[in-house]
Amino acid sequence: MPRRSGRNSRDSHKLAPLVGPTDGEVYADSAYRSAETEAMLAAKQITSQVQERAYRNRPLNEEQKERNRRKSSVRARIERVFGYMSQTMKGFHWRYIGRRRNAAAIGFINLIYNWARYEQIVRLKLLPLRAI
Repeated sequence: MPRRSGRNSRDSHKLAPLVGPTDGEVYADSAYRSAETEAMLAAKQITSQVQERAYRNRPLNEEQKERNRRKSSVRARIERVFGYMSQTMKGFHWRYIGRRRNAAAIGFINLIYNWARYEQIVRLKLLPLRAI
């Protein structure tokens, strides 16, 4: 199947340019699992933490399910941030032209998320409030 570029291409086809040589591990859902992806990660000496996938008439065994649970515990911490930003803050819907304006918008979204998370940590008394 030839790769399409632009809006209609799959996310999994965009993985290779995003993975750098200094990345130690890559966590991703099962949509990213393929022989091509595994070979690319191995060539870059990166540990694959891509979720394992069940196929028709080949369910995951208990060992695979346990590996997926361990991978999910790491991914859940990251996905929660993106979920909060996209759902609560409507953070991924902007219409700026230019890399600098988009970078500034992303920076502001990250700043606001961090303020909101800090307020939550203080409110729930997970970390004592200290005077600056």
